[in-house]
Amino acid sequence: MKEVAALAGVSVATVSRALAGSPLVSAETREAVESAVRRAGYTINQAGRGLRLQVSHRLLVLLPTLSNPFFAEIVQALDERAQKSGFSVLVGSTEGSLEREDRLARQLLSGAADGLVLLTGRLPQALRRPIVAGQRIVAVSEQVPDTTIPLIGIDNKSAAQDATRYLIELGHRRIAHIAGPQGNVLTRLRIAGYRAALRASGLPFAPDLVAGSDFTVESGSRAMQLLLQRTPRPTAVFCANDETAFGAMAMAKQAGLAVPADLSVVGFDDIGYAAFSDPALTTIRQPRRRFGQLAAAILLDEMPASGTVTLPYEMVLRRSTTAPRRR
Repeated sequence: MKEVAALAGVSVATVSRALAGSPLVSAETREAVESAVRRAGYTINQAGRGLRLQVSHRLLVLLPTLSNPFFAEIVQALDERAQKSGFSVLVGSTEGSLEREDRLARQLLSGAADGLVLLTGRLPQALRRPIVAGQRIVAVSEQVPDTTIPLIGIDNKSAAQDATRYLIELGHRRIAHIAGPQGNVLTRLRIAGYRAALRASGLPFAPDLVAGSDFTVESGSRAMQLLLQRTPRPTAVFCANDETAFGAMAMAKQAGLAVPADLSVVGFDDIGYAAFSDPALTTIRQPRRRFGQLAAAILLDEMPASGTVTLPYEMVLRRSTTAPRRR
């Protein structure tokens, strides 16, 4: 900084104020300092600045996995919004490991991150202490049970009910459901919506028409294989996410069935591949970019950090659904 100050013909304190964006520095002086910075090849030591100011200008995102494309658009929007305020985004994948989740979360306690976005539906053990009560944490998509952490998401029960009701309105009466992992809050809400739609239409709930998954294509294929063994087989299936829907369609075709002529399929999320699957997938669209933008706004103190922000979803109709064949 002394070299920059000498090149610009100003004091070290003026260089510091100029680089910090202080309004006390004139435009002419700021330009002189920036020119000297370029000539000197000076780079701010962000770690040192963060230590001095007790701020890292980093946000941490915890994901259950990096393999699910559902998260990509959320993180991208979060990163774009954070960068506008001079923040960077760190992404950590827990991959089902509680030890890994805990290690990543400790970055919030150590000051390596100023805020945390949870896409895992759970609060890491390291953060379950009063010391973190004032920390900036926001949950996206999945509510964190037994906490007051603000949530940004949609009404999953209503969305699942709408998806199932749509299949009923097409004329389907034997509707299966490929659910998410057992114990997952989204699994519970989407099963509740599925059952509510059946009940409202006077259709019985058949436990043997529900099969579990882990939200992957492979598990969707296995679940569909199980459901196709039911007698009579289902004429439609509502899937807990798009990836399981892709697996269900692949298994149906492998079994010699046509989608949607023999089996209508509805997904959930509207990830990028949904419009390009064969056939294109009817699904529930979640506003994932908006999730990321609002999460950043809360962590950057641009909007209140309390309660639940429920955003609208959309039913996207494509070619994977139709009326059932007459038997």
